[in-house]
Amino acid sequence: MEQTPTPATSDSIHPVLGQPLSGPWPQPHEVIYLGMGCFWGAERIMWNLPGVVNTAVGYAGGTTENPTYEQVCTGATGHAEVVQVVYDPTEVSAEDVLRRFWENHDPTQGDRQGNDIGPQYRSLVGCTTSAQYDTALALREAFNPAVRAAGKPDITTQILAPGELGPFWLAEDYHQAYLHYRPHGYCNLGPSGLTCPVGIGQVPED
Repeated sequence: MEQTPTPATSDSIHPVLGQPLSGPWPQPHEVIYLGMGCFWGAERIMWNLPGVVNTAVGYAGGTTENPTYEQVCTGATGHAEVVQVVYDPTEVSAEDVLRRFWENHDPTQGDRQGNDIGPQYRSLVGCTTSAQYDTALALREAFNPAVRAAGKPDITTQILAPGELGPFWLAEDYHQAYLHYRPHGYCNLGPSGLTCPVGIGQVPED
């Protein structure tokens, strides 16, 4: 008999970063939620960024409580596949985290990322501080001319202010750090060849 996939638990330990998948994390650590398409590759991109303390994959931005992967894949729950990124702002800025986000996927495709089609694969930034939100908006405006110059349409990335994303639900255990356990597994993300301007989106906290 096929077994139901086991959800990850808050005390599960990240195999690369060595931290629990859920907080709370001590100050000055900050959290941001990023949707770049399939969350397997997106998580690996983020855990390799120096200054990132922890990553976990899950579902956010929808209406169903504690959704399963199968439910999210129907597109009916409204969730996006996202990576919860915990970082130390004394080591890496929100601008640097977001620069890696912009440069490693196509933010112009709407409800898809390459061959992955559906609202669950939409490009999304879920902010938890006003400074993150202002920085994300500034970088989207700064990056859009480079995107258009490459022959692509305008950026469609959804940028949500603190409180707008809704709950983050941890994905099933087998999705967590997927490409650590399967380094040659499916991933369609990576450098796009476009450069996001830096030094103009850095917005300090009040």
